[in-house]
Amino acid sequence: MYDVIIIGAGPSGLMASIAAAENGSKVLLLEKGKKPGNKLAISGGGRCNVTNRLPQEEIIKNIPGNGRFLYGPFSVFNNEDIIHFFENLGVPLKEEDHGRMFPVSNKAKDVVNALLEEMKRLNVDLKLETKVAKLLMDDEKILGVRLDNGEEIRAHAVVLAVGGKAVPQTGSTGDGYPWAERAGHTITTLYPTEVPLLSSEPFIISKELQGLALRDAAVSVLNAKGKTLVTHTMDMLFTHFGLSGPAILRCSQFVVKERMKNGNKPVTMNIDTLPSQNEEEVFQLINRTVKEDAKKQVNNSLKGIVPEKWLHFLLERATIDPTETGATLSAEKLRALAHLLKSFTLEVNGTQPIERAFVTGGGVSTKEIVPKTMASKKKDGLYFCGEILDVHGYTGGYNITSALVTGRIAGMSAGHYATLFV
Repeated sequence: MYDVIIIGAGPSGLMASIAAAENGSKVLLLEKGKKPGNKLAISGGGRCNVTNRLPQEEIIKNIPGNGRFLYGPFSVFNNEDIIHFFENLGVPLKEEDHGRMFPVSNKAKDVVNALLEEMKRLNVDLKLETKVAKLLMDDEKILGVRLDNGEEIRAHAVVLAVGGKAVPQTGSTGDGYPWAERAGHTITTLYPTEVPLLSSEPFIISKELQGLALRDAAVSVLNAKGKTLVTHTMDMLFTHFGLSGPAILRCSQFVVKERMKNGNKPVTMNIDTLPSQNEEEVFQLINRTVKEDAKKQVNNSLKGIVPEKWLHFLLERATIDPTETGATLSAEKLRALAHLLKSFTLEVNGTQPIERAFVTGGGVSTKEIVPKTMASKKKDGLYFCGEILDVHGYTGGYNITSALVTGRIAGMSAGHYATLFV
């Protein structure tokens, strides 16, 4: 008999096991894979982006999928507490661009090892390659778990920390959704977020822009009426199947949601290559540049303004012969080019599958969870944390922050609940 069983040894599960064991609870952590902390080990390009140091309001803004739910959990344990927690475990952190926090050593395994050492110190039992088949419960409460081999393990509380469906190679294969449903929970529609986009535009199919990166472009998603839903100014990349890169990943969930609304029709995106200037300023800049050396071919005089491949592509669309000189170019054609530099639109018609996404959208409805304890409102003794919840953010330490915060609170609360049976 255990006080608390935690299923899933990802970021939220490891954190939950430590929090549950801190008050002396007898804790068992079950993981179906061979290694604990798999997702942490590959996060941040193997350096592990542990959390983000931006103010709380900014963090919640960067969690467009139900981020407001986290106001409650953050009042108990927040991003600054995560930083202190790891520093107390002997993992000093450093701040990089956009508030991202990494271990000073740049090694994700230092983060994983610190968590495993703390679990060992607190006598958490860790069973690897142990698959749960179902949750045991009666009408009111959780009773424990049944493993794949038929063995039943009893516990006063169970924490579901099994992740979503994204990055399945780390073990997130959606196991927890049917269990949550059996316990009476609603699972909102699952969809990929932080995922590359697909496009059937002729220039994508012909791969003429494949490999082209645009730096700090302002990429927008438009709705059916042409209204901007969101804009992200970051790097983007043209690929053989469509679009990728940070700006695209951030826009992807808005594309998915718009397609849910419009009956899965294509969605228009707009690329502004020079977001720091308005269209008139861009026109004046290119007009001045081509006239300064009027004998020069336009493809040479404008070379430094945007990447050459992109320039050639837009010149063609503005019906400008790249060998034309500044002297012969009409203002009208330069205006057409300025417009394309500021507003190039294309259609996207979907995303790569959820298995190729970095983050799962949708999950256990937050309306059925008590925010300050992460307890189920449907079944006593059941707690949720991490990506199984319908909470998702952009990449940049926001999802791990959500996982560690909800994991900490779920573990603490489950441990506290178990003491009622002593």
